[in-house]
Amino acid sequence: MNKKDLIQQYKATPTFYGVIQIKNDQTGQTFIDVAPNLHNRWGYYQTNLNGNFYHDTPLQEDWNALGADQFSYSVLWKKDATDVDHLRQKLRDLKAEWLDKLHPAYNQH
Repeated sequence: MNKKDLIQQYKATPTFYGVIQIKNDQTGQTFIDVAPNLHNRWGYYQTNLNGNFYHDTPLQEDWNALGADQFSYSVLWKKDATDVDHLRQKLRDLKAEWLDKLHPAYNQH
């Protein structure tokens, strides 16, 4: 495929927003967040954690101490982004709902 075809294919790909979880596989502690586009989101978090972006947080401390291979990523809930109006507000509401439901340890600080 040429570059133009690849761009068109990317634009035609559905975009999903949703709730993600990063889990410390040793301790079971979790971090919950929302994302307006779930595509490549795990790579985004890995890059930030490897770059010490979340400094002074328990998640970053454990990531640095245990290493990336001790963490897993999962999508807890997703929906097609074309089906929602006011996405920012929807994401705020979703995050509050999931934090209240799961009480993730890494979000408590």
